[in-house]
Amino acid sequence: MSTPPPHAWPPPHRRPAASPQADGDAELNGFAPASLLVGLLCLPPLGIVLAVVALVQISRKGERGRPLALAGLAVSLVTTVAALFTVVQAAGPLFERLDALEQYESVAGELAVPEELQAGDCFNVPGGDLLDEDPLFYRIDCAEVHQGEVTSSTLLGRPAYPGGRKAKRSAAEACWRAQDAYAMDTWALPPYADMFYFAPSRDSWGDGDRHLLCVIGTTEEEHRGSLRRDAGMLRPDQAAYLGAANEAELARGGAPDEDLDEALPAYREWARSVERALAREAGVLREALARPELAEPAGVRLKEVEASRAEWKRAGEAVRPDGFREAWERAARVLTVTAERNLRGAFGLATTVPDWLEERPGTGGPAEPEEDPEPEGDPDPEAGPDSAPQPEPEPEPEPEPARRRTGGDTVRQGV
Repeated sequence: MSTPPPHAWPPPHRRPAASPQADGDAELNGFAPASLLVGLLCLPPLGIVLAVVALVQISRKGERGRPLALAGLAVSLVTTVAALFTVVQAAGPLFERLDALEQYESVAGELAVPEELQAGDCFNVPGGDLLDEDPLFYRIDCAEVHQGEVTSSTLLGRPAYPGGRKAKRSAAEACWRAQDAYAMDTWALPPYADMFYFAPSRDSWGDGDRHLLCVIGTTEEEHRGSLRRDAGMLRPDQAAYLGAANEAELARGGAPDEDLDEALPAYREWARSVERALAREAGVLREALARPELAEPAGVRLKEVEASRAEWKRAGEAVRPDGFREAWERAARVLTVTAERNLRGAFGLATTVPDWLEERPGTGGPAEPEEDPEPEGDPDPEAGPDSAPQPEPEPEPEPEPARRRTGGDTVRQGV
């Protein structure tokens, strides 16, 4: 009897490998599109979190949406960095402004915008800095200590911005005129009083800013009381004389900015304007001759004004810069502070010579050259003419127009 072959065990059963799901059948991870939308629209940091969660779940569950999650992560990172940069840039000036506001609490007066200030208003500024590009104005009674007094508040009517240098010169001239009308007796102003103005910048002009604020600044010392002394506060004869004298002084100070050798026609036009202003002053002085108390000082001043006027007329007709310069120098030297002081005293005006006039002998022109000092010791009789050192000739100084204290200025950067 044959023995049947042993039973063969079947091979172990193998479970069929799970076939990967096709991409079209896999479920889309919900955090992936959410990270992109959140990063773009609202909270980039939250978009970063959602993108990371989406990438982890997609890797673990085999879900779809990896490109969306990567895009959301990238967008969220970029927008987060941009937002942080913007916040840092904005926070610096904000914190500086907040720190400054803490200091402003001690400024006396009521906060006012520049457009609210009118001629006759007095005010303070934080730190007494009238040259700040964007100061805050605190209006206060002029009887209290204050740092500025408004002489004029006007709107400029030009359709287009006049340009940097031209705008500055035009604003300065307008404010000098406003100050001369507001405080006509310029000699009566304290030595620490300066002219300032606040004018539109090019940027604020484009935003519609046309406001020009003219100010007498008194920041160097504690000042109380108004400096106003306009025509309504003076006698008619005082106002007439000061109006003509101030106009002539303003004209003499309006020399062109260019060099004389390069802009002779502009200088000739300036000389003609000075000659016209002196003619008006001469007319006022002739009327003063009829009054006994004014006749003598007015006559002395009239001779000086007529002599200066004649030289300015020659300057206006000069054909060469040298001829203009010579006439300019002569015109400047014939006007003396002494004659003006005596006339002012006769009119009952201030007679204390301001600092800006004490710096030169006349009311407009360069100081007299100093005499050469005498040589010390006896010269060497054996020395030849070439043995002594010969000084190099110095260039002839350019005459200077009559100018008052320089004053300050500032340009506002916004409305």
